[in-house]
Amino acid sequence: MGRENNSKDKSPAPRWRRWAIDILLVFVVIFAVHLWQTRDLPVGSAPKLQGMMLTGETKRLEDYLGKPVLVHFWATWCPVCRLEEGSINSLAEDYPVLTIATNSGDAEEIKKHLVDNGLSFPVLMDESGAIGTSWGIRGVPSSFIVDAQGQIRHVAVGYTTELGLRFRMWLASM
Repeated sequence: MGRENNSKDKSPAPRWRRWAIDILLVFVVIFAVHLWQTRDLPVGSAPKLQGMMLTGETKRLEDYLGKPVLVHFWATWCPVCRLEEGSINSLAEDYPVLTIATNSGDAEEIKKHLVDNGLSFPVLMDESGAIGTSWGIRGVPSSFIVDAQGQIRHVAVGYTTELGLRFRMWLASM
């Protein structure tokens, strides 16, 4: 009669349970960071947006409405923006995309950046950062998916995958 072995009561949680908790914790942290980064960005109706394109024409956000549009703020000097450029370029082949090069120099500097990197997406110039400020941008890249009625449906700050952007564009079109 001695002491019974209670090793079952003291065994650590199964490995899968620890991994599930760790994964859940990572998602909670990522979601909390996203909420903090986007806390002051516009929601609902998209703010006015008008400016000079690299082509010399004046464009407004309203010119793109009728279907979802990606409004993407970026800068030539931003390393995260450079990682994302290929995705934005690819997306622009299939969806309306309006990119805003903020605090990136004059038209010639931006054109050189596009040519040097094989990019062809449409670019609206925001030399002073005034457009970005009017949209509440504090960091680039920042992306907004605006639906056909001019409502902001999704916001992302920082790197976003092409697949993630395509999925959000698809959701905005529903």
